[in-house]
Amino acid sequence: MQPDDLQSVTGRPVPAIALTGVSKLFAGKAAVSDLSLTIPQGSVTGLLGGNGAGKTTTIGMIMGLVLPSSGSVRVLGADMARDRHKVLGRINFESPYVDLPHRLTVRQNLTVFAKLYGVPQARDRIAALVEDLALGAFVDRASGQLSAGQKTRVALAKALINEPELLLLDEPTASLDPDTADWIRAHIEAYRQRRGATILLASHNMNEVERLCDRIVFLQAGRIVADGTPEALLRRFGRNDLEAVFLDVVRGGAPQRDAAQ
Repeated sequence: MQPDDLQSVTGRPVPAIALTGVSKLFAGKAAVSDLSLTIPQGSVTGLLGGNGAGKTTTIGMIMGLVLPSSGSVRVLGADMARDRHKVLGRINFESPYVDLPHRLTVRQNLTVFAKLYGVPQARDRIAALVEDLALGAFVDRASGQLSAGQKTRVALAKALINEPELLLLDEPTASLDPDTADWIRAHIEAYRQRRGATILLASHNMNEVERLCDRIVFLQAGRIVADGTPEALLRRFGRNDLEAVFLDVVRGGAPQRDAAQ
């Protein structure tokens, strides 16, 4: 039985993401250790932790860019070590730290990614994104000439070009002014509601996490140390805001992991 057949056989949707006993070693040092995590379809999960906690490595394994040293990674039912080609067209990734080719215009970049993802009626899809994300004033400008806020909007357009079922976001509003950041978050929320997409968000902005996420997973040294809804984590740590919870975790004050709320 193929992974894609699982939903029809059981009558239940497969998880958007299922990590089972996943570890990743670099030069003999563990970046991720025995990580097990299940994320249901349609949810918004924050993946948090300090620098070096294992977030980037975990996202890389979910995308199929990094192979685990042990354990299994399944995305939308597919084993990413063997069958990632089956689901790559259904996922996408956005990060302000990944630049698009500077010499290509915004339209040219979006056209390239539309072809890579096999987007039908690509011209119409790009036109819709230009309208929705207000790219018209600079869509024919070279990507290297854009401001930080414009680059972030283009990066989001690239991430939505194939209308992904699973959207992976890495610091989607980093370095943006509050107004632009709020604008980006509103579009992420609107897309998730319209598409029913699953979102995995890595962020250091706790206001952003609290606004967007219905579940938060904290990593420390490649292991899950806290997992629950924002409200449950505030109660558990006896704090009034998520920033205080974050500081407790990165400074080693997290209690043992609970089941997700």
